[in-house]
Amino acid sequence: MGEDGRGRVGLPTGAVAQAAGSSSLAARARALIEANHGTHRGLVRAVLGQLEYVCGTADDYLECDFRTVKRLVFVCLGNINRSAFAHICAVSLGMRAASVGLATTAGAGVPARTVDAAAQLGRDLAGHRATPLADFRRETGDLFLVMELRHARLLRKLGIPGDQIALLGAWAMPVRLHIHDPHGLSDRYLMTCLHVLDTAVRNLVKRLRHEGSPCVSLVA
Repeated sequence: MGEDGRGRVGLPTGAVAQAAGSSSLAARARALIEANHGTHRGLVRAVLGQLEYVCGTADDYLECDFRTVKRLVFVCLGNINRSAFAHICAVSLGMRAASVGLATTAGAGVPARTVDAAAQLGRDLAGHRATPLADFRRETGDLFLVMELRHARLLRKLGIPGDQIALLGAWAMPVRLHIHDPHGLSDRYLMTCLHVLDTAVRNLVKRLRHEGSPCVSLVA
């Protein structure tokens, strides 16, 4: 995995070689989709997310009042891949943070391959354990950062105000409102996903610091 001159996540080296060596256009397309979006479904959802961004139907989840944010709460389905990694990234950068899963088992651990992939980026997920949303104690000033638009809409249905929900991918570079679940998908896509998350969290933290958010740890 590398970045181009503009700091954007590029295609993993192995995927480039695989695509270049493929004899058919379809095989090249499959290799690109696998590395960048995991599956065809991931690609479709990513495109639909970008269309919502262009049309403005996702605008409610693109910004917030950073001066009122006291804790970042990262949300995905299982709380063992995407939100777990984003949580650890935020804490390592001096943020008050937590993470939850919308459909998970309390105490579930991170898959070994995700622990290994995160370690390549300097993040330790070995001790993380999943927390279901139902077991999570909310606090005043929580900002729920979701990976997909459907997660944002589900949180709204569960009674969380829209101004406390944002799409983490709004701070990715380039913007990627749908960050597809890497669970059970290729190692190449897993690394792509972690790079997207790492970039988004770093950019979000820069904004939080600039705005003087109270979620910035006093010891950071």
